[in-house]
Amino acid sequence: MEMKNERSFYYEKRDQFNDSIDTGSVDRRMQASLFYYLNRTCFNGLCRFNNSGHFNVPFGKYKRINYRRDFSIYMQKFKKWSFICRDFERIEIDGTGFFYADPPYDVEFTKYATDDFTWNDQNRLIRWLDRHDGPIVISNQATNRITNLYLDHGYNVSNISAPRFINANGDRSRAVEIIATKNI
Repeated sequence: MEMKNERSFYYEKRDQFNDSIDTGSVDRRMQASLFYYLNRTCFNGLCRFNNSGHFNVPFGKYKRINYRRDFSIYMQKFKKWSFICRDFERIEIDGTGFFYADPPYDVEFTKYATDDFTWNDQNRLIRWLDRHDGPIVISNQATNRITNLYLDHGYNVSNISAPRFINANGDRSRAVEIIATKNI
């Protein structure tokens, strides 16, 4: 697929990607190519979908983008991986394998897809992970209720200072996040 760092081309490809969602396209290779292009070219690499399920991130303003065209070096590494897109409760917990969870942060904006990721979903996730005996790592915003939720479920919680690259008001100051671990 051709990739250009041009505004009109970006919106043309975004429309094409959203049309493939509407029509239920089975050309997964083309959808993956379009998504890669959109994610590299959009504003701050943000991934966001509106209520209709359409990718709705605006064009980014980059002087130059280094688009990767050859992904063969990843093929061997991902050969045994499974990529799944569904509600986490529909994923079978596999014995003692490693889990990394990066749920939407416990902040006001939680609408990255058609549905919000609510406080109820944060609780649902932690209860679901409680069924797993293997190592778990979770990252999230360091709010009091998130910290308490993870501590109440037996996690070790560490605070880290993390940069902010995406922010509605342009504030790029660092924020406090947590890394919670269990069974490690």
